[in-house]
Order: sequence, then C-alpha cells, then structure tokens
Amino acid sequence: MKKSEATRHNILQKAFDLIYMHGYQTTSVDEIIATTQVTKGAFYYHFKTKDDMGLAIVNELMIPGFKKTFLEPFDKDEDPLDTIYNLLHYLLMESTELKVEYGCPASNFTQEMAPWNVEFTKALNQLSSQWEKTIVNSIEKGKEKGYINQSVKGNEVAVFILSGYWGVRNLGKMKNSKSVYVTFLNAIKNYFLTLK
Repeated sequence: MKKSEATRHNILQKAFDLIYMHGYQTTSVDEIIATTQVTKGAFYYHFKTKDDMGLAIVNELMIPGFKKTFLEPFDKDEDPLDTIYNLLHYLLMESTELKVEYGCPASNFTQEMAPWNVEFTKALNQLSSQWEKTIVNSIEKGKEKGYINQSVKGNEVAVFILSGYWGVRNLGKMKNSKSVYVTFLNAIKNYFLTLK
C-alpha cells in the first residue's frame, strides 16, 4: 500500500471509530484530524468535505467488511436457519468490533444521514438490500434441500431478520446491556422451529 493510500485508509478507520462511538453529526473534522495526526491539508487532499469522507467510510470500509461478515457465511452449503442463527449469535454475543453501547454502525449512519443525504441513503441501502437478497436466496435453497417448509416465504423471513437485528441493536444500545440480545436469540430459535 502506497503512503497516500495508507494515509487515506488511516483517516477512514480512525474517523469510523470516532463516528461509531460519538455519532456522525457530533464528530468534527478537527477531531478526526487530531486523532489521525494528519494535517488539515492532508485531510482535504483525500476528501473534499466531511460527507465525502463519510461516503468513503461506507463504500470503502463498511461495504467490504459487511460482505465478509454478513454475506460470506451463506457461502457454506448447510441449513440456512443454522447459518442465520449462528451469524446473529456471533454479531450480538461474540464480535469484539461491534459494541452493545454503540449499536449497529449501519443503523446509526442510516438514522443520522438518510434524511439529509440521498447519497448516504443509496450506499446504506446497498448494505441492507444485499443482506436481504442473500437471506432470501438462502431460504429458497433451504426449501429445495428440505431444511425448510415449502410454504415459507423467503422475503418475509429476510425482512423479519433484518428488522429484528437492527431493532435489537438499538434496544441493546438504549439499555447498554446484552440481556435483550439473549431474549432476541431465544425468540429467533423458537421462530425458526416453526419454519421447519
């Protein structure tokens, strides 16, 4: 990685960490510059505006990370309900990158930026659309292989999972407790029994 690429990546990573902890609107460019220890000129060499940097965070950090964490587990040829449950369990109970007190980075960005910036909305919608489509495809394959009842509608399962995940992330953030995650995972396990 070239020095200028490394500088850009460093700015994005440190800015992401600050924004995840404190929110997009309340994190200033000056705070990002202080944390990354780059000059203001170096920051503006890489990003024309704060929103330009925010979109780069979504496109260059969040989308690739999302694909690896949220989509790749479905590449394995197994019961999709097990895959979904194990993924949710990992995200909520095991991941060291996602903190209960800060919620879900994608959800946080969506709540803060979607009403104000159509480019953020498009980029963030790409995340949820990819996850939804992946779950639907997985459910359909699971039906073909006999893991899931033929009457189950993949799109309904996908929307239920997405809304449940982002909702419980927000509940966990409000309560600053993983106890709601345990309740949610138990409910998911029981729900999945009805899909067999």
